[in-house]
Amino acid sequence: MKDIRAAHMQTQVIHAGAPDDQHGAVVVPIYQVSTFAFDNADQGAELFAGKRQGYIYTRLRNPTVQAVEDAVAVLEGGFKGLACASGMAAINTALSAHLRQGDHVLCSNAVYGPTETLLSAIFQRFGVEADFIDMTDPATVKAHMRSNTRVVYFETPGNPTLAIIDIEKVSEIAHAASAKVIVDNTFAGPVLQKPFDLGADVIVHSMTKSLNGHSDVVAGIVIVRDEEAFARCRKELNTLGGTMDPHQAFLVHRGIKTLALRVERQSENAAKVAAFLEQHPAVARVWYPGLESHPQHELAKRQMRLPGAMITLELKGGLEAGKGLMDKVSLFTLAVSLGGVESLIQHPASMTHAGMAPETRRQAGITDGLVRISVGIEHVDDMIDDLQHALA
Repeated sequence: MKDIRAAHMQTQVIHAGAPDDQHGAVVVPIYQVSTFAFDNADQGAELFAGKRQGYIYTRLRNPTVQAVEDAVAVLEGGFKGLACASGMAAINTALSAHLRQGDHVLCSNAVYGPTETLLSAIFQRFGVEADFIDMTDPATVKAHMRSNTRVVYFETPGNPTLAIIDIEKVSEIAHAASAKVIVDNTFAGPVLQKPFDLGADVIVHSMTKSLNGHSDVVAGIVIVRDEEAFARCRKELNTLGGTMDPHQAFLVHRGIKTLALRVERQSENAAKVAAFLEQHPAVARVWYPGLESHPQHELAKRQMRLPGAMITLELKGGLEAGKGLMDKVSLFTLAVSLGGVESLIQHPASMTHAGMAPETRRQAGITDGLVRISVGIEHVDDMIDDLQHALA
C-alpha cells in the first residue's frame, strides 16, 4: 500500500513503521548497536551537521527505534514520534521542551501521580508554576488561564477517575492564549481517540500500556504535529538522554500489530464488566465512560470511538471492602499498570497515586476507597465470575 496513512486503523497497526529494505526482512530487525560507521570523514561531518540523513549513535537515532516512532506517528496522525525509555521520560521531554523559567502550566487534577509530582515538585524548583484543576468544564479552564500560561496538559480519560475532558474546546481556549496543548492519550490510545484531530499540539503515551500490550516493556513516546516541535523535542530528548533502546522498540513494534484487536476486545469486555458492577448491591458507584451514569458519557460518545478498557469503582464498605475485593480475586492480578492482555486490579490512593498529597488526591476525586481495574482479553464470563465470587 502506497499511502499507509490513508488505510484503516486495523491495517495501519500491521504495516506502519518501515520494514527492513536492505535484506527483505518482513519485520524490522533489532539493530542492537551503539554506534554506526561512516563511509568517510565528510559523511560523518555532514551527519553531525544535519546536512545528511543517517545514523550516528543510538541515543540520537536508530533504525529499530525509528520504526516504532514512525508507526505511532502514523496511528496518531502526527508529523513524527520520539520514542523514550519510559512514559515519564516522554512526559518530561514534552514538558521541558515547551517550558522555561517563569512559565505557568495548567494541568488536569485527574492525572497520573508522578506527573503531578514532576510539575509540583521538580519543575517548581526551576521556576515553573503549575495549577491542578478540574478540566471537565471548559469554563473552569478559561478562568484559570494566565498571561504566562504556556502549556495546558491533561489526560482524557483521566487517571484514575476516568474524567473526560473536551479536547476540542480546551484546545480552542489554550490556543486563544497562545498556549500549547499536550494530551496524555495513554488511557484511550489511537484506536479509540485522535487528539490531533481535535486540536492538540503534542501527544504523549506510556507505551508500556496498550501500545505494547504485553506487560513486558517499559517505554514512552512523544508525537508532534510539525517539524518545529519535532526539532525542539528531539534536541531535548537527545540531551536529557531518556531515549529508547532497540530491543524495547522491537517489542513495542511487535505489540502494536495486535493493538486494534486487543483494544476492541478489551473495550467490549469492559462494557460488560462495568454493567455487571453497576448493578451489584455491594458497589456504591462505577465510573466508566460507556455507562450512561458517567458524568461525561455524551462527550465520551462524541470524542471516543469506544469507551475503553479502564473501570474505576467504589464499594459500599469503602477502603476495607476494596482491600477485600483486591485480595480475593483470582483471575484479576493485583498489580499496577494497565492495557495489557491480562486483567489487573489496584488501589490508586496507596499505589499509583500515593505520591500525591492527600488533599490533592481528595480534590481530584481519588478517594481512599477507589479501586481501578484494567480489563484484559480473557473471556468476559470468567472475569465476571471472578468478581462475583470476590464480592460475595
